[in-house]
Amino acid sequence: MERSAGSSIPRRKPLTANVGIYSVGHRTYWSQFDGLLDEIKNKITAFEAILARYDVNVIDFGISDCAETAYSTVPKINAADLDLLFVDMVTYATSATIGIIFREVRVPVVLVALQPLKALDYNKASTYMQLLNDDICAVPEFNSVALRMGRKIPPVIIGTLYDDKVAKAEIEGFCKIAHVLHDLKRARIGQMGHVLEAMLDMHTDPTLLTSAFGCHIVMTEPEDIYKHYLKITDSDIQKEKEKILGFFDTPDPGSDPVAVRLTGDDLIEAARAGIALEKFIAEKQLDGLAYYYESMEDSGIRTLMSNLIVGNSLLTASGFPMCGESDLKTCIAMMIMDRLEMGGSFAEFHPVDFNEGFVLVGHDGPHHINIAEGKPLLRSLLKYHGKPGKGASVEFKIREGPITMLGITQKADGKFKFVIAEGESVSGPVPPTGNTNTRGFFKPDVRTFLKRWFSEGPTHHFALGIGHQAQLIKQIAEFLDIDSVVIDTKQ
Repeated sequence: MERSAGSSIPRRKPLTANVGIYSVGHRTYWSQFDGLLDEIKNKITAFEAILARYDVNVIDFGISDCAETAYSTVPKINAADLDLLFVDMVTYATSATIGIIFREVRVPVVLVALQPLKALDYNKASTYMQLLNDDICAVPEFNSVALRMGRKIPPVIIGTLYDDKVAKAEIEGFCKIAHVLHDLKRARIGQMGHVLEAMLDMHTDPTLLTSAFGCHIVMTEPEDIYKHYLKITDSDIQKEKEKILGFFDTPDPGSDPVAVRLTGDDLIEAARAGIALEKFIAEKQLDGLAYYYESMEDSGIRTLMSNLIVGNSLLTASGFPMCGESDLKTCIAMMIMDRLEMGGSFAEFHPVDFNEGFVLVGHDGPHHINIAEGKPLLRSLLKYHGKPGKGASVEFKIREGPITMLGITQKADGKFKFVIAEGESVSGPVPPTGNTNTRGFFKPDVRTFLKRWFSEGPTHHFALGIGHQAQLIKQIAEFLDIDSVVIDTKQ
């Protein structure tokens, strides 16, 4: 992910995933064509070198060239804790090499058909040359067997092994998907407090989240942070204040009387809350958090819970998604975007500009400041609209250029659904309210787009990221067996 101007927050944990290479061939060829097997092994080595560029741990299961080797490889694949399996179609192979894999291996499968030559040299062509470049030959057979085994038809990368930018972009995309799958099924997402009582769209079953994504929901209490908050020293606060001011500007007020210049007291409380958050996360070993808690008026816990915005924005930018209003589904959406290196800010729709044809997209909660346009701002809010409390709040626009939105909603049967859309972030003034706001332009026009988005039954929150990655996110939904829709932006 490209960084915004100024400082950026380093990632808390490096991106990683476990991917396997299961190569397939036809045993009869090896004795018929001397040297073919060695050249095919070189193809596998070249593919493995491509994968090594994309922050994945590669496990090579060798060449399976008959049913016997396929059956003997199954337990090795299942023991490897894979996030994704590449089936390298290095030459023609009978589907006996894949049938038991489709039946017994539950991780997502991607077929890879990358021939060494861009085209055969027809004046020198031979059966040997054909077999060395016969990568797509068995793809129909394999897909037919996937269908008969009750598996989804796997995606296939088609191209050449060398100097193929399109194929390498697809490989990189699947490695990014592997990063998402790796972290989702290992994530410990904290839930603190409760969903804002009136927001019926956001309630969800933690067990269902484990079923769909693999993550574990850790039930936590505000006191779990508060006990750390009470022990923060003045010296710790001073260091945290300097850290915060290194990432944010603190401008004079704009037109909104609720948003004033950052006060010293609000900076102290933001620093204290941020330090307590870090200690709480370390204690609970969390990878994300959804929270909302009101507490008693003028209580210490209300002061703490009202001042998490700065700390949670720094955390979100470091790859630790945090969602206000206890929105677990959007916390998952933010994690997906972050692992795709798109950012992933907490967002909803704000007023429409019918003069220029855009909608303001933003929120008053956690933001991924690494995708800010310029240096993000801190303002003190005299009140949080719709919620109790006051304090420091983060304001910025998403970087100008292509953007993608991912909303995760639920249907009547309880199953999840991804609602995905692509648009553009365009320059221009936004309200100085201490919240994020981005001018979102969507085709074919803002009115039609919004009607199409709303017609899919989304929750009002979604994750907002940079770049156009709708198809990559849709592929994640396919691998997770979750319904998805990409909003049509045609006329």
